[in-house]
Amino acid sequence: MTTSEPQSRPAAPRPAPTLADEPAAATAEDLLAAVALGDQQAFAQLYDLMSSRVYGLVRRVLRDPAQAEEVGQEVMLEIWRRASRFDRARGSALSWVMTMAHARAVDRVRSEQSSTDRDLKYATQSVQRDVDVVVDAVELSLEKRQVQRCLGGLTALQRESINLAYYSGYTQAEVAAALKVPLGTVKTRLRDGLIRLRDCLGVAS
Repeated sequence: MTTSEPQSRPAAPRPAPTLADEPAAATAEDLLAAVALGDQQAFAQLYDLMSSRVYGLVRRVLRDPAQAEEVGQEVMLEIWRRASRFDRARGSALSWVMTMAHARAVDRVRSEQSSTDRDLKYATQSVQRDVDVVVDAVELSLEKRQVQRCLGGLTALQRESINLAYYSGYTQAEVAAALKVPLGTVKTRLRDGLIRLRDCLGVAS
C-alpha cells in the first residue's frame, strides 16, 4: 500500500497594503528644506504644488495675464534661490511663498506706474516745449508786424533814421552822412521817431 505524497496547501493571500504602509507625502515645509540643499526634484514637486497658487495671487494684483505669468516665474525662481531663508518656526511655507508673491506683484505695479509717470512727464514736457516754440514764433511774428505798422506811421526821415541806426547798425554820424542832413537833425528825428514808436507799441515809459 503506497502512501500518497502530502498535498501542499495553497499559500495564504497576502493582505492588501494599507495607507499606513505607504510613505507620507512630503509637506511644503519639507520640500523647502530639501530645496535649500539644492534638491532639484524637491523643487519640481514644490513648483507643482505652489505655482498655480502663486499665479492666482499675482494675477489678482496685476490683472494682466502676461505680466502675471512673468512675475509668477520670477517668484518661483526666487523660492529656489532663497529657500534657505525659510524658517518654519515663523510660519507656514504657504504663507512665506504667498508673502513673497504679493511683494513681487506690488513691486511690478509700482515699477509700471513709475515708468508710465516718466513717459507722461517726458511727453508733457516735449509738448510744452513745442508749444513754447510756436508761441514764441507767433509772438515774434506779431511783434514784427506791429513794428512795421508803427514804422509806417512815422515821417520818411524818422523811419529812415531809425532803420539805419537800429536795424543796420549805423552810428548817428553815419546816418547823417547817409541821409545828407545835419547831425542835430538826425538826433531830433531819432528821438521823436522812437517816442512815436513807443506810444504806438504801447511800451511803458
